[in-house]
Amino acid sequence: MAQARIFYQEDCNVSLLEGKKICVIGYGSQGHAHALNLKDSGCDVVVGLYEGSKSKAKAESQGLAVLPTAEAVKRSDIIMILINDEKQAAMYKKDVEPNLKAGDMLMFAHGFNINYKLIVPPKDVDVTMIAPKAPGHTVRSEYQEGKGTPMLVAVEQDATGHALDMALAYGAAIGGARAGLLETTFKTETETDLFGEQAVLCGGVCKLMQTGFDVLCEAGYDPRNAYFECIHEMKLIVDLIYQSGFAGMRYSISNTAEYGDYVTGPKIITEDTKKAMKKVLSDIQDGTFASEFIQDMANGQIHFQAMRAKAAAHPSEKVGAEIRKLYSWNNESDKLINN
Repeated sequence: MAQARIFYQEDCNVSLLEGKKICVIGYGSQGHAHALNLKDSGCDVVVGLYEGSKSKAKAESQGLAVLPTAEAVKRSDIIMILINDEKQAAMYKKDVEPNLKAGDMLMFAHGFNINYKLIVPPKDVDVTMIAPKAPGHTVRSEYQEGKGTPMLVAVEQDATGHALDMALAYGAAIGGARAGLLETTFKTETETDLFGEQAVLCGGVCKLMQTGFDVLCEAGYDPRNAYFECIHEMKLIVDLIYQSGFAGMRYSISNTAEYGDYVTGPKIITEDTKKAMKKVLSDIQDGTFASEFIQDMANGQIHFQAMRAKAAAHPSEKVGAEIRKLYSWNNESDKLINN
């Protein structure tokens, strides 16, 4: 398989955005970062929000123009959609589709709605993606420090013949080219992103930590010890891997821990685990997961809310809340939950 290209500052021409109005739809984690970074890069930006959005005052206080979504789209040449996946199709049908013009560029930070054909744009517009590989607050803080966050770039539809160049210009304007823009496709980004979230980063890691916590508690150990060993210290290990890979992490831990890593990891993550991961990937690839997700979102989120409530009731949550009070950053979790 040929290696995908990575684009940097010298490969991008931000001046292509001159004279273009950019609409950022949504002002959440990614929305605020894109809009503010674009503004600071000298771009003409408007934020599109639904009537009555609580984000309007915040966006305006940060120096951004805000319009109702349909009006913002109508006035713009580049439209970046940054609202929740499950809300995009209905919003697109109502506010975006009637106001698109030939030659516009429709952009996404995740390929979900395009890949599963929940949104089918007209043939006379460009369809591209810039997907930061970090939360929005990191995209913003790295930009402000003169650095950048790695991002993915993809072109699904090139109506103008300049879709890639324009997408690269956008990626550079929000700081991505400082770190690197990795070329991909909407299909690849969607499938790998969903798989990573479900099998490893969120579903896999959270269940692994909570199960370890349960095993220690059921064996009679103090839940606070269990929390420290199976949940709290996860950040220490992940930070080491983030900084210097698995080898760097193993260099930094004790020989006892490293030996246990080698002999016990394969006992926990077995061939059966790998088979289950392959089934997860298959359900993502054939649309089974997307169909289940969209159906639950459309039916009042009954299953979703039940799972959320069950997860919140896990004993590790109560113990963790008490443990986090011991640290100087004890209010960070409240900020994340309440914002």
